[in-house]
Amino acid sequence: MLFNSLEFALFLPTVFLLYWFVFNKKLKQQNLFLILVSYLFYSFWDWRFLFLLIFSTFLDYYTGLRIFQSDSKKHRKIWLFTSIGINLGFLGYFKYYNFFIESFANLLHQFGLGYSYIPLTIILPIGISFYTFHGLSYVIDIYYGRVRPTTNYVDYSLFVSFFPLLVAGPIERATHLLPQVQVPRKFDANKAADGLRQILWGLFKKVVIADGCAMAVNKIFDNSSEYTSSSLILGAVLFSFQIYGDFSGYSDIALGVARLFGFELLQNFKFPYFSRDVAEFWRRWHISLSSWFKDYLYIPLGGSKGGTWTRIRNTFIIFLVSGFWHGANWTFIIWGLLHALFIVPSIIFNTNRRNLSIVAAGRWMPTVWEFSQILFTFGLVSFAWIFFRSESLSKAFTYISGIFSSSIFKLPNKGTLDKYLLANILIFMAIEWIGRENKYAIEKVGVFQYKPVRWLIYSSIIFFIGMFMKTTESPFIYFQF
Repeated sequence: MLFNSLEFALFLPTVFLLYWFVFNKKLKQQNLFLILVSYLFYSFWDWRFLFLLIFSTFLDYYTGLRIFQSDSKKHRKIWLFTSIGINLGFLGYFKYYNFFIESFANLLHQFGLGYSYIPLTIILPIGISFYTFHGLSYVIDIYYGRVRPTTNYVDYSLFVSFFPLLVAGPIERATHLLPQVQVPRKFDANKAADGLRQILWGLFKKVVIADGCAMAVNKIFDNSSEYTSSSLILGAVLFSFQIYGDFSGYSDIALGVARLFGFELLQNFKFPYFSRDVAEFWRRWHISLSSWFKDYLYIPLGGSKGGTWTRIRNTFIIFLVSGFWHGANWTFIIWGLLHALFIVPSIIFNTNRRNLSIVAAGRWMPTVWEFSQILFTFGLVSFAWIFFRSESLSKAFTYISGIFSSSIFKLPNKGTLDKYLLANILIFMAIEWIGRENKYAIEKVGVFQYKPVRWLIYSSIIFFIGMFMKTTESPFIYFQF
C-alpha cells in the first residue's frame, strides 16, 4: 500500500477514526489495534512475508529478555550473536545471496576456474532492512545496558511494526519510540494539524518533484549514449532532486502520519542540499541510518579515537557497509566508497565538524563563499548519485564518459527538461530555503493568524499535487532497500 495511493487515502482516515473513537478506552487496546492495522498494511505487499516479520519480532523480543536475565557474560554474548546471526542471515539470504554467488563465480573465472551456478528467484521482503535494524538496535542496546527489555510483547511488536515506519523508516531506537508506546496517548488537535501539514508537504515532494523528475531521469539514464554532455549533467541533477523528493517525501509523510496517532518519530532529513561539505550532508541525509551506523559500527570500531588513519579506516568501513546496505550491486559499494573519499580531506584537516548549524542562520541569503560551498557539495553528491542510479558499473562509467566528452559544449537535447518541472523545482527549493531552520519547510505556516493566507498556501500545494499527479501509482525508491 503506497502512501500516494487511493487505498491509503481510505485506509488512513478509517484507522484514525477507529483508533481515537473506538479503541481509545485502554492503552493495550490502542496498541493491539495498531499492530493489527500495521500487519494489514504490510500484507498489502505480500502476506507471506508477514510471517518473517512476526518471527523476527519474536526472535529479538525473546533474545533481549535472555540477554538481560543472563548472569554470565558468555551466555549474554551467545544470545546476542544468536540474534545478530539469524537476523543478518535472513537479510543476507533474501538480499545478497545471488550477489555473493555471482561475485564468487566471477572471481573463480578470473583464475581460469569454471563455476556454474543457478541464480535463485528470490523476492525481497519489503522493509526487511529497516525492521531488521530496529530489532538489532534493541538487542544491542540491552546487551550494553542502555535500555531495559520490555516484558510486554504487544508493546515491543508495535515498536517494530508501527506502519508509518515499517517499510522505509526512519530507523527508530527503543530508547526513543518504546517509551511512547508504553504511555497513554490523548488526542492533540494541534499535533494532528501539524501532522497533516507535514503529510501535505511530503506528498508535494513525492508527486510534484520526485515523480516529475522520474520521467526525464529514466529517459536519460536508459539512453545515455543518445544525449549530450549537458543533458547527462542535467539528468544527474534531476536524479538528485528525484531521490531527495522521493525519500524525504516518504519520511515527511511517515512522521506526519505518526503524529496523527500521538507519536513523534526521529527526523530523517534536515535540508541536506544546503550542506557546505559532504560531512555536513551526512549529518542531514537519512539521519536515522547514518546515526545507526555511527552508534553500532563506527564507535565500536574505535570511532574517532586512535589517530587520523584509524578515523579514515573506520570512515571507509561504515560507508562501504552503508553502500552495501542499500543493495546487492557494486554500484552501491562504489557510491559508498566515493562518499568516504569525499570526506577524507575533512578528516585529515580536522574540519569535518566545522558546519554544525544550518547555513545562513538568521539571514535571508548565504554569502558568496557559502553559496559556492553548497554548489560544490551538491556537485559531488550528484556525481556519486550516478552510480547509485545506474544498473551496473559499466553503465555508470558509460554515463560518466558521456559527460566528459566532446559534446560538453553543446546545449541539452531538445525536450530534455520540461519548463513546468524547472519552475516546480525552483519553487520547491525556494520554499525549502525559507523554511530551512524548521523541522520541515512549511512547519511555520501553521502559525499564521490570518487564515486566508494560511489556506491560500495549503490550497496552492493541493492544486500543484492534483495538477501533476500521475495516473499510475509510483512506488517510493527506498522500498527496494
